[in-house]
Amino acid sequence: MIKKFIDKLLGKSSGATRFGKRQEVPASVHGIDPALVDERAKNVVTTLQQAGFEAYVVGGAVRDLLLGLRPKDFDVATNATPEQVKNLFRRAFIIGRRFRIVHVVYGRGREHEVIEVSTFRAYMDNAAAEQVKGNERTSKGELASMKHAVDSSGRVLRDNVWGPQEEDAARRDFTVNAMYYDPANQVVVDYHNGIKDAKKLTLRMIGDPATRYREDPVRIIRAIRFSAKLDGLGFTLEPKTKAPLVDSSKLLSDVPQSRLFDEMLKLLQTGHSIATIAQLKKLGLSTGIYPLLDVVVERADQPFVTAALQDTDRRVGEGKPVAPSFLLACVLWADVRDGWAARIAGQHGQRGQPSYPALQDAIDDVFNSRIGDVSGRGKLAADMREIWMMQPRFDKRIGATPYSLVEQARFRAGFDFMRLRADVGEVSEEIGEWWQEFSTADDLRRQDLMDQVRDEQKKGPRVRVRSPQAQQPKQGQSQPRAAAPASASMPEPEMAVPPDGEAVAPRKRRRRRKPRPEGGGGDQASSPSE
Repeated sequence: MIKKFIDKLLGKSSGATRFGKRQEVPASVHGIDPALVDERAKNVVTTLQQAGFEAYVVGGAVRDLLLGLRPKDFDVATNATPEQVKNLFRRAFIIGRRFRIVHVVYGRGREHEVIEVSTFRAYMDNAAAEQVKGNERTSKGELASMKHAVDSSGRVLRDNVWGPQEEDAARRDFTVNAMYYDPANQVVVDYHNGIKDAKKLTLRMIGDPATRYREDPVRIIRAIRFSAKLDGLGFTLEPKTKAPLVDSSKLLSDVPQSRLFDEMLKLLQTGHSIATIAQLKKLGLSTGIYPLLDVVVERADQPFVTAALQDTDRRVGEGKPVAPSFLLACVLWADVRDGWAARIAGQHGQRGQPSYPALQDAIDDVFNSRIGDVSGRGKLAADMREIWMMQPRFDKRIGATPYSLVEQARFRAGFDFMRLRADVGEVSEEIGEWWQEFSTADDLRRQDLMDQVRDEQKKGPRVRVRSPQAQQPKQGQSQPRAAAPASASMPEPEMAVPPDGEAVAPRKRRRRRKPRPEGGGGDQASSPSE
């Protein structure tokens, strides 16, 4: 009694309020269809329970099950420690520093599935946590020995103190994501009226929203992501949860850029990118979260970027894999294309560059100005570069280039990129259809397709776009364009990337010799060098 009185004077809530009241909701009430639960998630729960631990399907998967949807991902929560979980499964890996969790892996290659297993965490008072002056990077050595630590703003940097289930529920973000489902007895454990909010189609933050956003500013991005994902089902953000979002967004400046980059990709690759951008504008957060995301929102109405976002949402909806490199290559293509054209034309009175090095330099400029070192210039950057570097090669449809191009590992990504360009009128539909057929045809049909291109080049007028290095026109000749239009395939065939992918300088034309009396010269249109 005295303790309750003191807590009241100090403004502390009772445990029953802070941690909620445990409700065990039977199948007759929640109505979850057991057939919607993934067998591998069931296996993880069963294995842990048979070993004597508590285990439940948790989070967004339970929310989706309540709505009659088949979840794409399944997470499991347990009172077993990460080391105990790892010892129960053949392919299990402990990951993370800030939050230590276990990935249990089933299958291999593209067909593999990961069940994420987390240990119940204690509800810790941040005032009692160890405090560091810097962030994750600057205080890495200091944080290594800590289980619960915050920075000067109250942002949680370490949270690996285990506790009971009711405390684990209290430290989750939204009420509809804080429910636990036991597939064995088909009971849902609910501490914060998540089932009630799910039926009311309400997204409500557990606890004081402003405090929760300060503890982990990434919750702001999660609020956007969930509201966009569930908007189609009629969900809305509770007013108290929505109100602090704009003011709290300033806290994101303290979050490591690599983590923001990963969160941005989640916003764009969960199958609701169009809805997410609409939600960002609606909430007044279209700028300021992450520089590259600002570019995506700004360009979302451009036909090419719109097509890329719609294509990404479609593929996710169909259960097909999506690559961040492809979408980001689409978003930044305008910068690459315009920089490429400007370098070919020549800048500030300087002589124009050959097409291939001009494209390389334009790509380097875009990486430096738009992406920086977040991607580590690793696979993501390499895949983006390869997609862009393929584009001029699609103009080359005779000789050895078509054969070598379709054999490249990233051909399908480069081809899909080119088809999107064709869909918005940036390149000819005919080129897209030609490559579609060539990529799937046998050798005989491929030769026919190249012969058709060669015949068309013979019949049509021979118009060449002179390279920036070509000599000036003679008196009386028309002045060539300074640069190829940005919406066209820019380099002329001689300037395209050769079959082996190496850059070469444009070949000088040989002087045509006078024909001998017994024969005439050959047609350049059918020359092997073309």
